[in-house]
Amino acid sequence: MTLPGRHSLLWRLTGALALFCMLLASLHVDLGRTLMEASSYLSPSSRQVLRGYADEAETAWRQDGSAGVDAFLQRLSDRELVWAVVVDAGKTSLATRSLDEDERQRLDFVRRLDFPVGRPGGTPIFYIPFSDGQGRLVMELPWHLSPRRYSDLWNLLLQRVLPALLAILFGVVLYRVLIAPLVALRRHAAALSAGDLSARLGTTMTQRRDELGELARTFDQMAERLDGTVAFQRQLLRNLSHELRTPLARLRVAGDSEQDVAALRQRMAREVEEMEKLVGDALELVWLDTERPSLPLEEVDIVRLWDVLRENASFETGWPIERMPCELPADCRVLGNLNGLAQALENILRNAIRHSPQAGVVRLAGRREGGQWLLWIEDQGPGVPESELDTIFQPFIRLSAARPGGDGFGLGLAIARSMIATQSGQLWAENARPGLRLKLRLQGA
Repeated sequence: MTLPGRHSLLWRLTGALALFCMLLASLHVDLGRTLMEASSYLSPSSRQVLRGYADEAETAWRQDGSAGVDAFLQRLSDRELVWAVVVDAGKTSLATRSLDEDERQRLDFVRRLDFPVGRPGGTPIFYIPFSDGQGRLVMELPWHLSPRRYSDLWNLLLQRVLPALLAILFGVVLYRVLIAPLVALRRHAAALSAGDLSARLGTTMTQRRDELGELARTFDQMAERLDGTVAFQRQLLRNLSHELRTPLARLRVAGDSEQDVAALRQRMAREVEEMEKLVGDALELVWLDTERPSLPLEEVDIVRLWDVLRENASFETGWPIERMPCELPADCRVLGNLNGLAQALENILRNAIRHSPQAGVVRLAGRREGGQWLLWIEDQGPGVPESELDTIFQPFIRLSAARPGGDGFGLGLAIARSMIATQSGQLWAENARPGLRLKLRLQGA
């Protein structure tokens, strides 16, 4: 199985998922360790409170002796509700009550104020020496002074809230990367299906280099082609209905006024033949534009094909073959569809003859350029304005004011260009001074 390209959505989603997992691991390990270290030692304010209690105990001892210590311990017990004793350097109680065995054992596990508070869930016991070092206050750490009094809240944030926020963030990223473009695509597809042929996704989507960008470009190309096809067919229908009115009007007038039945029959046959050709050419143009058929390609000898075409044209128009010379080398062979290429060249040839002056010449020439052949057919007519060189390939365009010979329906060059395009070729026009030169670029055989 071939892996997708480096701009694929697979790698983006994989990267986002990997980042999400790394952040979760960091929260669980790194932040947990940081939180544990930050909550392992007493804060300066807590130490200050404990030292204040030790100063108070020392003052009570110096002023009132054991009775003062008893009073202090009672006040401390009422205030903090913790176990506390005041002892000398030999661990002997300075109060009137002696220490029991359990209390003596607890004195073995005391710690200084700058020591860690110990394991979570335990009750640490700290000692605070008097100023002369002869006595000390030993007491359990009150809960409100413990650095771990907010541990449950921090654990809730660390293990529940922050992962949920990261999951939401990951969902937002996933939505922006994947879901939002699909929503936009669905919205534009619905607009297109509702008849809005101007619906496009725009550069924000089409400039993406992942699968969604390819989908957006395909959608816009489809919408562009659909818009162009519908506009083309509407214009073609309008032009076709206009063109059909003329022969139908002539038939109506002839039917009302013509007395000679034979002449009427000839006129009807001529008009019907023109309408059949018009409808046939229009249908072929629509077929080429909508279906865009993939025609089978073969090796075509252009010199021999031109001989056949000019012989037919000479028979139908009366032009001598000598006025349709071929200046191509004998090895001019292209890769194309024989019937389609013949139709395109025939349309170009007939158009050139139609617009050529008396005793004019229509010449076929060309040269090989790498793996392609550049061919051109030029006549000796007046040419067309530079601004109209591309217009002449549009259906039903007849520039009779610029070029003589106004007969025809203006479909020949449009069909020729479409037929050449189906063979991966190009057809364009330029003025030759005098005359018009139609150029074809075809793949060499």
